[in-house]
Amino acid sequence: MIIIPAIDLKEGRCVRLEQGIMERDTVYSDDPAAQARTWQEQGGEMLHIVDLDGAFAGSPRNRNAIRAIVQTVGIPVELGGGIRDLVTIDSYLQLGIERVVLGSVAQKNPQFVKDACRLFPGRIVVGIDAKNGFVAIHGWQKVTDTKAVDLAVRMEGFGVEAIIYTDIARDGMLTGPNIDATRELADAVSVPVIASGGVSSLQDIENLLTIERFGVTGVITGKALYSGALDLRQAVALAKGIRGAKE
Repeated sequence: MIIIPAIDLKEGRCVRLEQGIMERDTVYSDDPAAQARTWQEQGGEMLHIVDLDGAFAGSPRNRNAIRAIVQTVGIPVELGGGIRDLVTIDSYLQLGIERVVLGSVAQKNPQFVKDACRLFPGRIVVGIDAKNGFVAIHGWQKVTDTKAVDLAVRMEGFGVEAIIYTDIARDGMLTGPNIDATRELADAVSVPVIASGGVSSLQDIENLLTIERFGVTGVITGKALYSGALDLRQAVALAKGIRGAKE
């Protein structure tokens, strides 16, 4: 299982939100590329970027910051937020993004995901955000009647590379990930599942490692790293099974 630091972009700056609410943001860095370099130096093997402005606007908004990050680091970068057409996917891949993350559009326009998987094999990840087990869309403002597990199974059938599962009640709250729900979803599909939302400590990493065998191959963490609640080097060591990681 790999530890994936998150960089959420708002107006060109690195921020974190509480439960996806744009007005409840905390700015952690005015230089996202420098922050990305720091996470790489501390052992991050991949970066997870979210264009928050793009997610709410429905089209890319932080391209300059994204370009700077890709040009700065040497590890793979995945990106989500405001990706609604094949041209945007292609442009980001040409920019150096390793894989793109499709969110609400997976629920609203599944054919788009299917087409993207066909045209860009191995480069499409679907992010499934859920509340009480049901898919949430539109920046988490609307909860649908679709079960997260059912959507995951459908996306697997399209050929997605991985699924990112976020419990929105936990995101940015440092209350620990939803282990049971993550395990249920991972057990329902054969593609890799990346856990997201609520990680606050090394104990949370340990808890996630107990369900690694079900296909949980990574965990995205943001606020815990920025606040200092979680040390990235220690988390990476723990995930790799290195002795003394918790000391």
